[in-house]
Amino acid sequence: MDYEVTKSDAEWAAELGPEKFAVLRQAATERAWTGELLDESRSGIYTCGACHAELFKSGTKFDSGCGWPSFYESVRPEAVELIEDTSLGVVRTEVRCANCGSHLGHVFDDGFGTPTGDRYCMNSISLEFKPVD
Repeated sequence: MDYEVTKSDAEWAAELGPEKFAVLRQAATERAWTGELLDESRSGIYTCGACHAELFKSGTKFDSGCGWPSFYESVRPEAVELIEDTSLGVVRTEVRCANCGSHLGHVFDDGFGTPTGDRYCMNSISLEFKPVD
């Protein structure tokens, strides 16, 4: 996929720092229950931690009990890119920012009780939060 924002690994590493680079650009996962945005409950927009593209509205966030911020849909379908991921020996669906290709987390179809049935399980460190008054 051609991304609007493209940078070399060296540029991303210098801009993001080691922890964010590992998650956003190397598809690492932060430890459950450690993310700063897990308990965020204000109204606002969640953006990509790398390129700042809008990804999720606060009204779609829900407590899934999984230890990572969870959303039932993206701000618009084209805001995220969904990719088959078999890295752990099982088939999962990776979620990337469609603007820059950064790894955000995974989406699962076990969001029971949500309007879509989806659970976008996102790494808190891969997101930034912009409150709206």
